[in-house]
Amino acid sequence: MTAASEGPAATDPTSTADPPRAAVVEAVARAIAEDVLPLGDLSALLVPGDAVASVAIVSRGAGVIAGRACAMETFTQIDPTLTVDWRKADGAAVGAGDSVAGITGPLRSILTAERTALNFLGHLSGVASLTRRYVDAVAGANPATRVLDTRKTTPGLRSLEKAAVRAGGGHNHRGSLSEAVLIKDNHLGGISIAEAVAGARHRWPGRMIEVECERADQVAEALRAGVTVIMLDNMAPGQVADCVARVRASGTATLVEVSGRMDLESAPVMAAAGADLISIGALTHSAPVLDLGFDLCRLPAGKADHAPGH
Repeated sequence: MTAASEGPAATDPTSTADPPRAAVVEAVARAIAEDVLPLGDLSALLVPGDAVASVAIVSRGAGVIAGRACAMETFTQIDPTLTVDWRKADGAAVGAGDSVAGITGPLRSILTAERTALNFLGHLSGVASLTRRYVDAVAGANPATRVLDTRKTTPGLRSLEKAAVRAGGGHNHRGSLSEAVLIKDNHLGGISIAEAVAGARHRWPGRMIEVECERADQVAEALRAGVTVIMLDNMAPGQVADCVARVRASGTATLVEVSGRMDLESAPVMAAAGADLISIGALTHSAPVLDLGFDLCRLPAGKADHAPGH
């Protein structure tokens, strides 16, 4: 199969982990241009033009795969004659030594695509891997609590990173400033909670309205205003439990989100305190890269269609 026709798992249109196609194409085009302009891959040009190879993308450690669409688009944009055999889908767990994909075709093209493909796969798999750790930790404390990302994303890569969060089992908070109304402490420097919520409901009926609260009296005001979500920011576990109890006693459908310096130790504690949602900026701004490598097997010229398996 060629780079334009992936395996069934890679093209499943129902996959909730898939990022928007347009965002993938644009991000990959920018990355390739950054890597090959203005003169192309000078080092790859030293390799004979008829050299062909088969490469396995292999994980060097344990984690969760994400970013396959970006890697596939890299191979397609570099050379659509490359054949790609994906062994792991986004969201799949891998261990050290596991083969993620096999690529066969002109060695020059493989060499040129290598770093861009691995950059996307490594970074986005890192996001998915860290997300999975948080999801597992929180589930052990409260299976009903959902792990959310934030807007603390790499500029230009937000939709890709949010797709990686989904691949890791997490959920997405708002994707942009226009998707929902989030009234934070700095907004409240010039307007009250009641005024802000009333104004938001009047201007954008039907939108989610969330208010960040640092004190119990703000929680009470937000409840009276009829918000969709109350975000408890930098509260201690006991305070969170008290606020959750107040929200539950109100008889409303208001959700409770907890945020502020969450880590793998504090997130389960907040889940046990009753939080419906826990938002974690570290999922996207501090995820370590999953180490992935290209294991190459040189083939005789003209033998690309008969590459050995990896």
